[in-house]
Amino acid sequence: MKTKLVYFWSILQSSFWFVPLQLILVSIIAATGFIYLDTVWEFEPSGVFKYYMFGEEEAARSILSTIAGAMIGVAGTVFSITLVALTLASSQFGPRLLQNFMHDRINQVVLGSYIATFNYCLLVLRAVKSGEELGFVPNISIIFAIFLAIVNIFLLVIFIHHISVSIQADQVISNVNNNLHKNFKRLFPIKDTNDSEPLTFDEKMLEVKKAQLKQEYSLNSRKSGYLQSIDHHKLMELAKEVQGIVEVKKHAGNFIVEKQELIIIHTSGKLEDGLEDRFRSSFIIGNKRTSSQDAEFAIRQMVEVAARALSPGVNDPFTAITCIDKLTDVICYLTSARLPSPYHFDGEGEMRLVTKTISFDGVMSVAFNQIRQFGSNSPAVIIRLMEAMITIFQFAEDDQHKNIILKHASMISHTGEKSFLDENDVKDLKERYEQLKTLI
Repeated sequence: MKTKLVYFWSILQSSFWFVPLQLILVSIIAATGFIYLDTVWEFEPSGVFKYYMFGEEEAARSILSTIAGAMIGVAGTVFSITLVALTLASSQFGPRLLQNFMHDRINQVVLGSYIATFNYCLLVLRAVKSGEELGFVPNISIIFAIFLAIVNIFLLVIFIHHISVSIQADQVISNVNNNLHKNFKRLFPIKDTNDSEPLTFDEKMLEVKKAQLKQEYSLNSRKSGYLQSIDHHKLMELAKEVQGIVEVKKHAGNFIVEKQELIIIHTSGKLEDGLEDRFRSSFIIGNKRTSSQDAEFAIRQMVEVAARALSPGVNDPFTAITCIDKLTDVICYLTSARLPSPYHFDGEGEMRLVTKTISFDGVMSVAFNQIRQFGSNSPAVIIRLMEAMITIFQFAEDDQHKNIILKHASMISHTGEKSFLDENDVKDLKERYEQLKTLI
């Protein structure tokens, strides 16, 4: 349940309408509160502030109407600028990066602020009354409306600056890299020397455990889509309830086809009615990939930027090299991180859950294979890839990690020797490859 709540809360926070809706609700509360304050307190400022008083009803209406009209007009302009920015981002960096722009908090706050101010002015305008006996001018409410208008002028300047910066390639790559780092630190924390050693378990031991359980149930997905989130805690509790082992056949980010096998339940008895639905409810399947549990999501976004930069129509190796540098930084962090084990034990030390996990080799392949393939005709990109292997190798401590890095370095060297037309480029690549070998 907690996993679902966290998932839906993250979806709400990243939606384009959530923050504006909150600001509109705040504007309704603010308008009600200030109008009430005007009715119970006769505000009489002194000095220069007395010139901000609105003695006549028509003057008050004119001020509020002007602010409201200006705010809704600028809100339309802000919306148009945002659409232009999204169009440029989609064509230059790829459609999968659009959600990064839509989740941008400044864009949401600016749009919501203008609509909320418009809504506030409408409510206050309705409170202005004419007539000798019923005449009412909410001075405090109008002064606050003027204050909001001034704040929104500053917000417009900030918004234009932010949009012009946010569509620059280096800024887009930096934002993706920040999200990538945040996800990796959350999913794969740094190894702690005080951490207890994980319980030893392997594939042979798993087969022995499964052989002891006579019944096997396969549960299939009821719809197609991307696996967005898995409630591992709930699966562990259900595995303890049936006194068996649950094998999860997919990990977050995988595409699931309807009726495709999702989990296998090994138990010694029969499943009670309703248990299958409870098992299926541990999985959230949607139309697109998300970063909540999908560690490869932001990596693929970075690779997409590099791939588009290396396309013949763009031919921008500098952007691709920037992507390689950022990916190198993330992979270096991963060499010292604690990758999750596929085997999960309950509080009594019994193995209950087997999950599909990502590996260091898988991350390396996702990060560098497509860049190597698309950049085969660019010596600068291939040479920088080899330099990235040298850097990652220097951080690697595990022998298995080092062998994986050497495998990718060999593929990069082979690609360069086949595609480079100039002997000096081949020489530069070989020198760096030999430099890597000296670190073994």
